[in-house]
Amino acid sequence: MTDTTQAAALAAERTSADTVAARLKRRHAAERRFRAVGLGAVLFALGFLGILLTTILGNGMSAFLSTYVKVEASFDPALLGIEGAPTAETIAAADYRAVIRQGLARAFPEAQSRTEQRQLMGLVSSGAEADLRSMLRDDPALLGQTREVWLLANDDIDMAVKGHAPRQAGVPGSRLSENQLRWLSALEARDAVKTRFNTILWTSGDSRQPELAGLWGAIVGSVFSLTITLLVSFPLGVATAVYLEEFAPKNRWTDLIEVNINNLAAVPSVVFGLLGLAVFLNAFGMPRSAPLVGGLVLALICLPTIIIAARAAMKAVPPSIREAAAGLGASRLQVVVDHVLPLSMPGILTGTILGMAHALGETAPLLMIGMVAFIVDIPATPLDPAAVLPVQVYLWADSPERAFVERTSAAIMVLLLFLAAMNLVAILLRKKFERKW
Repeated sequence: MTDTTQAAALAAERTSADTVAARLKRRHAAERRFRAVGLGAVLFALGFLGILLTTILGNGMSAFLSTYVKVEASFDPALLGIEGAPTAETIAAADYRAVIRQGLARAFPEAQSRTEQRQLMGLVSSGAEADLRSMLRDDPALLGQTREVWLLANDDIDMAVKGHAPRQAGVPGSRLSENQLRWLSALEARDAVKTRFNTILWTSGDSRQPELAGLWGAIVGSVFSLTITLLVSFPLGVATAVYLEEFAPKNRWTDLIEVNINNLAAVPSVVFGLLGLAVFLNAFGMPRSAPLVGGLVLALICLPTIIIAARAAMKAVPPSIREAAAGLGASRLQVVVDHVLPLSMPGILTGTILGMAHALGETAPLLMIGMVAFIVDIPATPLDPAAVLPVQVYLWADSPERAFVERTSAAIMVLLLFLAAMNLVAILLRKKFERKW
């Protein structure tokens, strides 16, 4: 009887151990599957990110180079239409197109018909005239001399030299004639074609001609807009967070305010653009397409983020700090100003920079207030019409020319660089000033 009971107990123990082992095996298998799925999701996302960055880099790196063509330019006063001693007015009004036409005609005298001459002039950019004007204005002694000068090539020539367009007439994607392709090959054989760093991209505003389009106007507009955003949103956001966290009574009204602030952080940004259109432009009559209005709209977007981050940073300050300061006779305002704010400032600054980085990439609200206009001039003040980097990307992406594809990718690279720099600053501030309690 005893042996039978012991055998049954041993069998039950073995069954229980087998059941536990089976359950552990299934649990470990489920954990491995879950980790595999998580790792696969991460690798999948990294793969798409790699494809995106590779595409942007592949399309945009060539935008940092420009193609130039060497032409023999004769600064003949008769050809330029300058009579007598040159003055600033006569130099500005001179016919530099005739100089370019004559230089190209000397290089390719076989181009006789009007069609061929028009195609020949298509080798260089329309901005080449401005380059010659600047040369003669800076050095009037060039008048009457003949020099070999490097002139900016047309965007179609630029795409062909960089390999982005086929060098065969009549095929899809080619915008060059057989004559232009032949002349381009002849110039390359004479070492009269070269690429060099594209300074125009960093010194000019927008242009209808891709080879003359630059980012400087959009960069200045972004700096103006973000400066106004910071000046408006940071003090208002911090002051609101201090009041709600340290001074406001806990009742249904403050609860309603907190819920609305949290909801505003999730409102689509285009709604803020509609608000800016209705209030800042229509009601207050502020200038359209100006960084001032753009900065105010972006400040509305940043405010909820700054308030939430500031409140979280102040909540992280231990109550013992407040109690110790109050015990030494500090007023409530002194406790906040002298102790709570300095200790929570790293978190506040981190939240502010992240909010500003979010504002830098916004496009929809700025389109609503008219910052989608074609702006050539560089803005001098926040009241001047301007574009910003994300809107510039939007404008160039809508252009049909192939050369604007590389300009668009280059603008995205610059925008990502700014965003990465701002996030890096936020991380460094958090690491430098972070305290553990």
